[in-house]
Formats: sequence, structure tokens, C-alpha cells
Amino acid sequence: MLTQMPSRSENSSTLHVAILLDGNGRWAALRGMPRPEGHRAGVAAVRRVVSAAPGLGVGTLTLYAFSSNNWERPSGEVASLLALLEDYLRTDAPVCAAQGVRLRVIGRRDRIPRTLVKAIDEAERITARGHALDLRIAIDYSSRDAILRAACWMLSSLEVSQREFGRRLGEVTNSGGPVRDVDLLIRTGGERRLSDFLLWECAYAELFFSPRMWPDFQPADLVEALDDFLARDRRFGRVTETAEPVGAD
Repeated sequence: MLTQMPSRSENSSTLHVAILLDGNGRWAALRGMPRPEGHRAGVAAVRRVVSAAPGLGVGTLTLYAFSSNNWERPSGEVASLLALLEDYLRTDAPVCAAQGVRLRVIGRRDRIPRTLVKAIDEAERITARGHALDLRIAIDYSSRDAILRAACWMLSSLEVSQREFGRRLGEVTNSGGPVRDVDLLIRTGGERRLSDFLLWECAYAELFFSPRMWPDFQPADLVEALDDFLARDRRFGRVTETAEPVGAD
């Protein structure tokens, strides 16, 4: 079991872990509660995982909080979820700053409430010096939309390369520049799909699907996913060399 900083040939303290926070609504429904209560319980899970991540070798943690497709949900649920995100940013940004967590929000900012934009700006400002963990929260995020906008921007570029495209992608998603590829993508709630999340960055990501609903997700579940990840042989298209058997011709 992984109980401390992972040790491996790669620098595991810089692992980029991305999580699709799925199952909030179903968690609430199973308990006869309104869906927003599931989202509220999900915030507690965010706090648990953010607190545990640095000690488990995670350097960057990206959480999918609100997709661009979530605008299609009932207006009351959308308003409740956006208000909850705003409250989280205002309440937890000082805590993140004290813990050395740098908080950033990726995604569009032209369609969300102005009060939420102000909360994002303030949270990013007061946590800017954090080095223990780079926490990225995806709000009004669509990977396809981001790739499309970055590709259109590339038409004016003098450099055509994956590095330059990554930089442009970081700009259109308000990431402040390129971010390292995702090493491990976790989806909770039992579903097995990517749902338009970090498609470019997940080109070589290892995937882990947990049946646990997000509000029930614990640091031990993160440990399980990391243990599984660290046991895998990541070849990136290469062939692992094996020693030739003794006595072979």
C-alpha cells in the first residue's frame, strides 16, 4: 500500500492527477436529498483530497467541477452549483494559501457570474505563491472548445509545434501557459468516459475508474488509484528492453 511519498525512477512529486468529480447528484438521490446537497457534500471530498494530495506525491491536481455542457442542467441546479463554487473559492482560498496550495481556475470566464469571476481573481491572487500543490479547478470547461479556439489562434503563429500549441491552449483556458501532461486520470461514480475533459493533456494518461461516488471519495481511494498507477509500465510507444536469457543463441 502507498502510505507516503511514492518512490520511482520518475519524480513522482510532480505527478499530474486529474479527477472527474462524478456522482454528486446520484449520491443525493440515493439518500432522498435534493441534488444540490450532493454537490455540497462533494465540496467536503474536495477538501479531503486537496489536503492529502501533496503528501502522496501529487504536484498538480486538476478537478472537473463544471463542464460547458452543465449549462443544460435545470437553471436552479446550475445557479446552486455556481454559488457553491464561489463560496468554496472565497472560503478556502485563505486555507489553500496557508497550506502552500496555488489555486487556479481553467475554462471560460465570459459566461459565468461576475461575482464568481471576482472570487476567482481574488483566490488566484492570494494563493499565487503556493508551491506545495498546483490546484486547478475546471469551471465552464470544454476540451473540444479549447482545442478549437487554440487551433484557430495557431493560424497566426510563426511556430507550428506541439509546444507552441500547448502554450496557446493554456492561454485560451486561462491556465497561464502550458501545463504538463496528465499522468493519471481518475473518474468517480462508476462511469467510464472522458466527458470532454483535458483531451489534449490526456494523450498518454493512465485511466482509473472508481465506483465510489465523489462525496464518498476518501484519501484512501486516492492512494488506491496511485498504487495502481505506480504499478503500471508506462512505455509511451516504446518497447521495454528485457535481458536476453542465459544460453540463448
